[in-house]
Amino acid sequence: MTAAAPETGADTFGARRFGAVNWLGLWTLYKKEVQRYLKVAGQTVLAPIVTTLLYLTVFLVAFSGAGRDVTMEGQVVPYAAFLPPGLIMMAVLSNAFQNASSSIIIGKVQGSLVDVLMPPLSAAELTVAFVAGAATRGLMVGFITAVTIAVFLAFTGTMLTLHALWAVLFFSVCASVLLGAFGAVGGMWAEKFDQLAVITNFVITPLTFLSGTFFSVHKEGLPGWVADISAFNPLFYLIDGFRWGFIGVSDAPVARGAVVCFLLTALSVWVTLLLFRRGYKLKD
Repeated sequence: MTAAAPETGADTFGARRFGAVNWLGLWTLYKKEVQRYLKVAGQTVLAPIVTTLLYLTVFLVAFSGAGRDVTMEGQVVPYAAFLPPGLIMMAVLSNAFQNASSSIIIGKVQGSLVDVLMPPLSAAELTVAFVAGAATRGLMVGFITAVTIAVFLAFTGTMLTLHALWAVLFFSVCASVLLGAFGAVGGMWAEKFDQLAVITNFVITPLTFLSGTFFSVHKEGLPGWVADISAFNPLFYLIDGFRWGFIGVSDAPVARGAVVCFLLTALSVWVTLLLFRRGYKLKD
């Protein structure tokens, strides 16, 4: 009795053929990045929300910020309306960076990064999966933080207003993608967690705190160099444009901020793609 010839199709042994994009591999890596932080949601999602609420409580309650005002473009804005967008964006930025950077550095330290590099995934697919996974975490934490802040403010008699939804979406997506790409670059550059902490402590945190998160860069009494430095701080445009989407007032022209953020986001993704293509500190 002769064995029947194997049928042709997806179950046939041999090399698996992909089209221009390995959609299955791309989706699998992206899903792995999302599930990785969801498994420790208490640390990756809940902890940033608690930290944001602590900032909000300290500045609005302990420092009597609820009764203060901020003058922007000649308009008086209550500090209770000024502060929340900055805190939401800070959560988006930090979580997007941490997701991509920690994923790559953990893989390098544990020696499991080869499991990502061996499958038939191109540099573009690796870039999209890591950056999209980081952006998903940043946007998720930002959305949950915004809802939590809105509920918190409602109990204090203040409403979280929305001026322009497109600006909120545009700047939050740019922020999550930009910091996700920067996190991937940081993860490739760092060889241990101490080096990654240098980027967080001496680059991300200072840029965030000096970008108008807690104050207007044109506030009276501040040194003039604060506004000058902010003009070269990309995170300033992200936070300023994002805040404009909520309160309708900004420190810098929103159109200029949108162009700067879009170009920097595209540049960061392109740099990440080049580094993945060269296997920068990944194949040593």
